[in-house]
Amino acid sequence: MAPKLFSRLTVLRCPQCHHCVPLQQKRNIQTSLPKQASIAAPPLDLNNLPPPNPSHGRVVPASPSYFTGRPDSTDNYLKLQALLRRYQTLPVVPAGQAPRVAWRTVTQYRLLMGEPVKAAKYHRVIEILQRLNRIHPTVMPPNLKEAMQIYKRDVDPYAVNKKPAVIDADGKAYAVGRRKASSARVYLVQGEGRVLVNGKSLNTAFGRIHDRESALWALKATGRMDKYNVWALVKGGGTTGQAEAITLGAARALMIFEPALKPALRRAGCVTRDPRRVERKKPGHVKARKMPMWVKR
Repeated sequence: MAPKLFSRLTVLRCPQCHHCVPLQQKRNIQTSLPKQASIAAPPLDLNNLPPPNPSHGRVVPASPSYFTGRPDSTDNYLKLQALLRRYQTLPVVPAGQAPRVAWRTVTQYRLLMGEPVKAAKYHRVIEILQRLNRIHPTVMPPNLKEAMQIYKRDVDPYAVNKKPAVIDADGKAYAVGRRKASSARVYLVQGEGRVLVNGKSLNTAFGRIHDRESALWALKATGRMDKYNVWALVKGGGTTGQAEAITLGAARALMIFEPALKPALRRAGCVTRDPRRVERKKPGHVKARKMPMWVKR
């Protein structure tokens, strides 16, 4: 391809009048170069590279979640997901026969990691741990046991052997029940069905019929209303919490006399301690979740 020619204007200054006289001059200006000359750099020989300069490098984070703000907890979560994908085909035991493990609470896990882990994210972690814990113990890989160890509590409450409750020399069974801020110490003895709450009758202690029925629900559900006397000492909370605390205490004391009643009491909902509490009020809210009424103007 022939190079293109452009006219370039030059200026000549007169020595007498010092006026500028333009002159037309043609110069050859090439707008295209040969193919070899257009290459920015010569070809790179990969076999004879110079040694790298450490000052030209940059630090690469070891963790891909370094810039997330929660690298340790995110890495642990991704590691559990990878372990689940790897070992999900191993044989498992039924959910009721899996080893009982006390996992750390979200507060304990936050203190361990030193990061503000969200409760919803930690709930997903617990779901994966419960699925991995169902793998049969005979084929449980050692690296999986090590990965699950950091989520277990330092003290396993299920490994503690509780002192068995017995009937004392006076024929009384003693148990403690709790509900919200209330606690009840319940003494159960064989009798004709009398009930005393803090030295008062049941009707005097609880004005609502619902609270009276709730306090004796364990005896009513098993048909033992006229076979045992109940003496309860309650403190803290309100009438509803105190009545339900007596329910749990009476059920535990009844199981000391008749352990075979535990399935019936569990079906009646008297065995498990109710952990629900009143939710705290939030700033900017009228109550725990209620927001102020919105007005346009």
